Amino acid sequence: MIMTTLNFISLLGGLALFLYGMQMMSSGLENAAGDKMKGILEKLTSNRFLGVIVGALITAVIQSSSATTVMVVGFVNAGMMSLRQAVWIIMGANIGTTITGQLIALDIGAIAPVLAFLGVVMVVFIKNQKANYFGQILAGLGVLFIGMEMMSTAMMPLRESQGFISLMTTFSNPLFGIIAGAVFTAVIQSSSASVGILQALAANGLIGLDGAVYVLFGQNIGTCITAVLASIGTNREAKQTTVIHLSFNIIGTLIFTVICMFTPLADFVGSLTPNNAASQIANMHTLFNIVTTLLLLPFGGYLATFAQKILPSKKEEKEEDYLSPLPASGYQIGTSAILVEQIEQEISYISKLSFENIDDGLSQIISYNSKTNKDLSDRNNKVNTLSRELSKYITEALGIEQNSENSFIMSVYYHLLIDIESISNYAFKIKDYKVDLNESEKSRIIKLKNLVTDITFSLNDFEKTEYKYNKIKEFLEEIKKTQIIRMKEKSISFEITLFFSQIVNDIERISDHIMTISKDYDLILNNN
Repeated sequence: MIMTTLNFISLLGGLALFLYGMQMMSSGLENAAGDKMKGILEKLTSNRFLGVIVGALITAVIQSSSATTVMVVGFVNAGMMSLRQAVWIIMGANIGTTITGQLIALDIGAIAPVLAFLGVVMVVFIKNQKANYFGQILAGLGVLFIGMEMMSTAMMPLRESQGFISLMTTFSNPLFGIIAGAVFTAVIQSSSASVGILQALAANGLIGLDGAVYVLFGQNIGTCITAVLASIGTNREAKQTTVIHLSFNIIGTLIFTVICMFTPLADFVGSLTPNNAASQIANMHTLFNIVTTLLLLPFGGYLATFAQKILPSKKEEKEEDYLSPLPASGYQIGTSAILVEQIEQEISYISKLSFENIDDGLSQIISYNSKTNKDLSDRNNKVNTLSRELSKYITEALGIEQNSENSFIMSVYYHLLIDIESISNYAFKIKDYKVDLNESEKSRIIKLKNLVTDITFSLNDFEKTEYKYNKIKEFLEEIKKTQIIRMKEKSISFEITLFFSQIVNDIERISDHIMTISKDYDLILNNN
């Protein structure tokens, strides 16, 4: 008796439910914590022990060390976390992922439908948003174990297949077992799912613990593929994070493979729960990750140094030519925090370029310089190009599932970009005003330049910005009055009169846009 087509379809369906349940839990935690994840990690990862605990807890909730590691890669790439802080989270993630195996061993699948039902009730019938998010986590947990139960049932006929049983016995060869575990986990990109399948095989008597341990060790290596794929297109530090993850699991595999080959460790672990094959694998998985973490915890700094040796950092690009790559549009835990952080970095960079144009544009009136003129033109083109790209990116980011708070922040940034681009365009226009000014007129332009430059340093403080904005408006009114008096006295040419009218108009528009930007920042601040 071998697996029928229906059994195989059931196996695939169970795997799909398992992975979807994991995604639901990740999504629920993301919506519940999302942007707050950054603050939590910043406070706790400064201490290695707390970092390990945080990594373990996050992974225990979402049942996926891959998802946690991908989040860490994204945080490092966005500059939200240092490489050394990432080490502790990764170690904790490896411990947290063992919870899935232990829950399977406890046969939590028996109450999985109840968990799924309660979670759906919380999502559908309770109007509280936080309750909805926790309901999503609970429903995801139930769906995950329903999927695991389906996979286990689908593989039961394999107990009668001598060919499959013979294949499983070959895994008692350490090399074959490790390769098989690594490849299978890399394909489905979930060590929790592959360990669960291994437990189902063991529970059905298809593989013994002596062979399963090597497959298990390989699964810990295979789970790194998700983080490796996530690091494509990221900066060098993010790629170093994946080297740490891979190094951790390879070192652990080497240590435990040698121990299992030359000591009766597998027999000892098996003797703890002699009648429960799923528990034996879960216990070995837990032992592997806890012991490896304890052994490598004192050497976390060396792991980071090793990663930097393997992938040395490139010389930093000049600040004006550097833009951090935006994360790929995929939904993973920590996505909200990464998206907001990356958008903030891009906004800050584009604002810097735009404000430099104000300074240079007004400076050109006082003393023309051909190089400055070219810099202004290049900078304005860059502002317009980056603004369009970032506007498009924010639009796409809003299409990714977000909590309402992050959606609001991103929409504010979207409108804020319009003001930044307008400021740069007005500043670029100013450079073309070519008139001969006397010393008194130049001094007015210098004072105006200083006032406008000063206001750009207080955008995050609405009250200060408003005070400086009023100062600019007062000075512009003073310029208007002076021009009227000079016109009556006929002590000013038509060209100078027209020039000051244009300057007053442009600076009024620029200061209005700056004031709008400050209001937007105030909205974001109050929303947090």
